[in-house]
Amino acid sequence: MSRIYLKKAQLTAKSNASEVHETVKNILTDIEAGGDSKAKEYASKFDKYQGNIILTDEEIKAASELVPAKLKKDIQFAHDNVKRFAEKQKETLKNTEIEIHPGFVTGQKIIPVDAAGCYVPGGRYSHIASAIMTVTTAKVAGCKFITACSPPKPNVGVAPAIVYAAHVCGADKIMAMGGVQGIASMTYGLFGLPQANILVGPGNQFVAEAKRILFGRVGIDMIAGPTDSLILADCNADPFIVATDLVSQAEHGYNSPVWLVTDNEALASKVMNLVPKLIDDLPETNRDNAAAAWRDYAEVIVCENREEMAACSDEYAPEHLTVQADDLDWWLERLTCYGSLFLGEETTVSYGDKAAGTNHVLPTSRAANYTGGLSVHKYMKIVTYQRATREGSKSIAEATARISRLEGMEGHARAADVRLAKFFPNEEFDLTANG
Repeated sequence: MSRIYLKKAQLTAKSNASEVHETVKNILTDIEAGGDSKAKEYASKFDKYQGNIILTDEEIKAASELVPAKLKKDIQFAHDNVKRFAEKQKETLKNTEIEIHPGFVTGQKIIPVDAAGCYVPGGRYSHIASAIMTVTTAKVAGCKFITACSPPKPNVGVAPAIVYAAHVCGADKIMAMGGVQGIASMTYGLFGLPQANILVGPGNQFVAEAKRILFGRVGIDMIAGPTDSLILADCNADPFIVATDLVSQAEHGYNSPVWLVTDNEALASKVMNLVPKLIDDLPETNRDNAAAAWRDYAEVIVCENREEMAACSDEYAPEHLTVQADDLDWWLERLTCYGSLFLGEETTVSYGDKAAGTNHVLPTSRAANYTGGLSVHKYMKIVTYQRATREGSKSIAEATARISRLEGMEGHARAADVRLAKFFPNEEFDLTANG
């Protein structure tokens, strides 16, 4: 396979994992032992916030009144889209039964988890959309209790738009707490909250590591790294739109990889000339992030043909994958590894990030090789059951006894034996492994 790298990443999106792990582990241990008071201590240290941890109804109302009417409409619009898509996704999971053998029935039942903890970043950017994406899907799934947790600003509290969005989307409680201490509080059931069954939502490397450590004790959506995006573009793509989309995703953070894969070197050159100018035109904070991401993590790759482009994309397994090329149906059929797919220049990752209805909590760091993103399904347990008549259980019991003995699991075999003896006392069965 022939690939030409017109731009190669100088760094990879990996953090100082061991240092972060030790820091997070110690905080989690402290909070589990010290409870509410220790969590407040860390909140005071890191959030520099002294207000209520659990917002009161009056505080939610006051914060909501600070949100401009136009923004409220936009939040409601996005919420409606996410809700409708989540409801459609939910329809794909159904309770079902099958008579697997005459008289022996097996079934599937869908049960939502009781308590969901939704983390909403509020540091460098106030992620209003994350509140919409996480709380709405939990609500549609049928979770009985939903906590929204977001870092407060010193002497200000949680961003009013985040408070409003979480409230509108169905959060039962809103917690003013960030980082590891917020994750710990939802997991351990502090401040009068139920212990979370699942933790969802994006966050910084400390939040991600906390979720990684706690996974198993509590469910998580995924272990996330820095956001990443890849664009597949052919000779008919608009270089300005391609460059704009790359820059729009690079502004997420200094270590957010963006990749362009194309079969047209002329297009690649045009995009590479445009990106620095578009970055320079951003506001300062956004500019610094995008400039560092483009300098250190971005790649521009030229392939021989579209099949090699698709193979390259599947290898990178991007969180966000955009196709700005002819024959979109071919790409939709061919591509297999991505968190969310954006087909044609009429759509963009930004739409999915904010208001289109698909979820923006997606697998990063090539995790799209084995998982999709957050959906209503993440909050739902697919459990199974069985029931049988005595006659229906006969052949199952015989097979179980023989297989168990072949495996050396005599206790399992006897659990089948006693049923055959009770249900069919006048019959003889050959239950030996080599009979």
